[in-house]
Amino acid sequence: MIIKQYNDEALAHYSYAIISEGKMALVDPSRDPSPYYQLAEEHNAKIVAVFETHPHADFVSSHLQIHKETGATIYVSKMVGADYPHTSFDEGDEFQLGKVSIKGIHTPGHSPDGITFYAKDESSGDQAMFTGDTLFIGDVGRPDLREKAGNMTAKRKELAEMMYHTIQNKFNGYDDEVLIYPAHGAGSLCGKNMSDAASSTLGNERTGNWAFLAKSKEDFVKEILSDQPFIPSYFGYNVEINKRGAQNYELSKAKVPTQLNVKSVEKDYLVVDARDEAEFKKGHLPGSINIMGRSQQDKIETWLGAIVQPEEKFYLVVGSYADRNRLLSRIAKIGYESQILSVVVLAKNAEVKKQEKLNLEDFKSNQEKYTIIDIRNIPEHNNDPKFEAAINHPLNELRESAKNIDTTKPVIVHCAGGYRSAAGTSIIQSIIGNDTDVYDLSTAIEEF
Repeated sequence: MIIKQYNDEALAHYSYAIISEGKMALVDPSRDPSPYYQLAEEHNAKIVAVFETHPHADFVSSHLQIHKETGATIYVSKMVGADYPHTSFDEGDEFQLGKVSIKGIHTPGHSPDGITFYAKDESSGDQAMFTGDTLFIGDVGRPDLREKAGNMTAKRKELAEMMYHTIQNKFNGYDDEVLIYPAHGAGSLCGKNMSDAASSTLGNERTGNWAFLAKSKEDFVKEILSDQPFIPSYFGYNVEINKRGAQNYELSKAKVPTQLNVKSVEKDYLVVDARDEAEFKKGHLPGSINIMGRSQQDKIETWLGAIVQPEEKFYLVVGSYADRNRLLSRIAKIGYESQILSVVVLAKNAEVKKQEKLNLEDFKSNQEKYTIIDIRNIPEHNNDPKFEAAINHPLNELRESAKNIDTTKPVIVHCAGGYRSAAGTSIIQSIIGNDTDVYDLSTAIEEF
């Protein structure tokens, strides 16, 4: 049995290919199927199955496209109520991939329809579990994402109790040596305390994962429901896309128009500027929101999906035409490419607005002269306040809450490291207008 793990760093998403005797199965594939196709060619293998652990909330899967292009059967729980062609695969069901047997284990908790896939190589004895968003390394999946999304909804307390039952019972009887391959790692919003490790063993999780430690159901539920990250706007939207199956990845990107040497755009639509903050501050279209997409460390997928609503149309400003495909590829991972009115490259004489630079020494000496806005998440703000007078307006809520900000004084915006504050500053300026100066503390937050 050959197992290859793929890591989408920006979304902290792991997907998998399993190969045995010229046959390949995929688990929770990303939106772009091309890496899996290339691997199949390298091993002269035929893709015969796609296993979906559940309808994912944080990325769009390519399962339907892979089915159409390879003929592979999609296996998913009957509880999903999937709208695409599939074969139901639930607890006790089994699939033979060469010498590898793959069995389904119903592991609800993150979602009511979650399935873990247990694979065993009959010749070598190697064992692995593909646990989706149920069992992470050092953590378990959050239970608060399916209250309003998907064919089978459930309330968070009910799902938390399901997770307790899953951890207490569903992994019993399996060897400590079983390899654990989750769908996410540290940095994902599908859990709160995940390890940086990409895999583990069931034995390690039994001794090191808090969820396996002996405790009452009440204590478990209290722990898993406390201090969960915010829920981006796009999560429910992606569940619905994955339930019906996404459009072809390359064709969907190709449909997005491009405009070069643009001086201005229609004023009734949102403008998302993905350029570096320095370029944005030199000159941007009025009302633009700066959500940077320079590298994998810039989580443009997460923050675009947190700030921009599903179905909301917007223009995407890029630095050059060379950035077009790279950024469209990232935005397509959350299904937002269909909302882009056009990819825009600005003309040198475009009608732009500059963002004023903060006089840092004046702020250090006269903090009382400024309205200080902390756009970090609520737990970040509460656990590590940077300024006594700072008011918390989490970035994902800022387009709604910015109208309540005191504009009688200049506004200072900060986060933890500078990336989010660039977005937050641009949002506040776009909401309150030009009568009040809004400054980005950016990386200078490290001095406080």
